[in-house]
Amino acid sequence: MGIEEQKEEREVLESIFPDEIQAIIILNVKYTTNYPDEAPDLDLTQPPNAPKHPYLDIQSDKSHLLSALSTTIPDNLGMQMIFTLVMCLKDSAEALINERQNAKQHALEMEAAKAEEEENRKFQGEAVTRESFLKWREKYRRELREEEQKREEEAETEAKKKGRKEEKKLTGKELWTQGLVGKGGDEEDEGEGMDALAGMEKLKVSAAS
Repeated sequence: MGIEEQKEEREVLESIFPDEIQAIIILNVKYTTNYPDEAPDLDLTQPPNAPKHPYLDIQSDKSHLLSALSTTIPDNLGMQMIFTLVMCLKDSAEALINERQNAKQHALEMEAAKAEEEENRKFQGEAVTRESFLKWREKYRRELREEEQKREEEAETEAKKKGRKEEKKLTGKELWTQGLVGKGGDEEDEGEGMDALAGMEKLKVSAAS
């Protein structure tokens, strides 16, 4: 942070804060006739091309910073006080910046904690109540019925497929092997053969007499 006082003290203050350029504040001091027995007139400005600081704005924070200086002046009347005022201004500005940085960090941490809580809530599940249990049980039983019905339908479909395979037309060999053909025909042929032999025997007997 660079704090500059115009006129007499400018070179001294620049040598005190050579590297702190993030926030540049110019302390404008107008000496009165009775200084240092009387407080100087103070004002705060920034260079026209000064970069905007994320946690400090001279226009909106000027009254706060000048108020901090006004509490220091009474204790330093009668002595050179510019250096003391500059250090007070530096401390006040840094305290304001730190306060806002901490507030932002706290807000980020709260946001992260809230996001983590929401994520953990996904794994904790819903609290079980009588209503939620009855609802779950009904759903579970319905799923069981649907699964049982599905299995029965599949078994019935499989049985139908198996029945159609058993009703398949048998081949001649299969019919013969299973004794489904041939037997009735053989008995009839055998009976007709015996009748024919009997007739021939009768014929022979008749011819002999």
